[in-house]
Amino acid sequence: MAELGIGIGWRPEIAEAVEALPGLDWVEVVAENICADHLPDSLTRLRERGVTVVPHGVSLGLGGADRPDPARLAALGEKAVALGAPLVTEHIAFVRAGGPLTASPLLEAGHLLPVPRTRDALDVLCENVRIAQDALPVPLALENIAALIAWPGEELTEGQFLAELVERTGVRLLIDVANLHTNHVNRGEDPAKALSELPVEAIAYVHVAGGVERDGVWHDTHAHPVPRPVLDVLADLASRVSPPGVLLERDDDFPPAEELEAELEVIREAVALEAVALEAVTREAVALEAVGASAVVPVGTAHQHSALSSAPAPRRAPLLIGAGARVSGGPMPSPVVTTPAPSPAPDEGARQRVGLAQAALLSALVAGTPAPEGFDSRRLGVQSRALAAKRAGVVAKVAPELPEILGKGFRPAFLAYARTRPMTGGYRRDALDFAEHLLLADRPEDPAARRRLTEWWQDRSGSRPPGRAARLARAARHALVRR
Repeated sequence: MAELGIGIGWRPEIAEAVEALPGLDWVEVVAENICADHLPDSLTRLRERGVTVVPHGVSLGLGGADRPDPARLAALGEKAVALGAPLVTEHIAFVRAGGPLTASPLLEAGHLLPVPRTRDALDVLCENVRIAQDALPVPLALENIAALIAWPGEELTEGQFLAELVERTGVRLLIDVANLHTNHVNRGEDPAKALSELPVEAIAYVHVAGGVERDGVWHDTHAHPVPRPVLDVLADLASRVSPPGVLLERDDDFPPAEELEAELEVIREAVALEAVALEAVTREAVALEAVGASAVVPVGTAHQHSALSSAPAPRRAPLLIGAGARVSGGPMPSPVVTTPAPSPAPDEGARQRVGLAQAALLSALVAGTPAPEGFDSRRLGVQSRALAAKRAGVVAKVAPELPEILGKGFRPAFLAYARTRPMTGGYRRDALDFAEHLLLADRPEDPAARRRLTEWWQDRSGSRPPGRAARLARAARHALVRR
């Protein structure tokens, strides 16, 4: 795997600042935010300068019960080709549930939700990953996600789950150290233990991001500076293996360019410091092995003594792609290969069990149904409010006319709507459904605002507000979703 270096997430709001950052090696772009046949000019200029661009998907839902959507896979592959990307990345998460597999309404989360760490879920995920690998023109790497909630009855730790996923599919890993910190605060999971269980040699690159703690819950906002605990997890990882790339994510409340540059420099220094110490430990380990030493006594920082005590001998991460790894597209730049263990496809019963469990959870989060047995209802409430808040924020971005028309009433009106009206399509569909919901209730009260909202809705939906029969049918459908 070619070294990526230090990079930043490219966002339209900071495109100009990103282009001006000194020493920038690469950028990552949210795949769903670009078109393969019409790339943003900023990305084109970066590519012409030799800056690597990696597409990062958020909507495949490879951890969901259904097999990956061929159209979504094709679109992701087209963007990888258009960008000349060495790989694509996605998440170990589910983003929708329900549908024919569970004979229930299809629901969209609008966000990444955790996969239960069970054998059934792992079997489903592995088959989905192999389908994606076969369809994509470049190698795939998968990211661990942050979570506010934990599934009851899990059978594997996060590290064990990821290690077996790599062993069975040959997939690469995108390790988000901010997410490891989030799961430490929210779920009591030790980042060092997770890193010690990971196949660190399978890491393609690393994410670093900021967040904020409120009422004992860590929110992975990507809208705050990177805190010291996250940098400490990054240092721990870098003391075990030299990651091919490290990337700063920032999605909101963008600071001045100088602050972005300063954060990148802090990350660069943290990785470089551990890389020097790691190299020294590696040289001593090799020297001792050469003279037949029976024990390796690491030298360097106290941090490395504790890290290496629970980790295998450190080494630079090669690309682990074996003859059976089912990774299509792209060269195999490393001679080091492994063959994934045989991985039988899950039976449809496993998919249905996973699907029913995920549909029940998602329905509780977005449609107001009772919490499934074993879940912390208070934490589900936090997650539900977080999902609604994200929906409101994204709808405000994709349909900026709505907060303009509704003013200060937009957010409370949308949050009230979202409590019992789950997403059934994308965010643009969500914006239209929200506007229609208001109009059916003769809102907003101001006639001028209601007229503007009606014109906006008609212009984008291509129809008039529905009549009585359509309203009754829609009400019945929403009642069915809430059951």
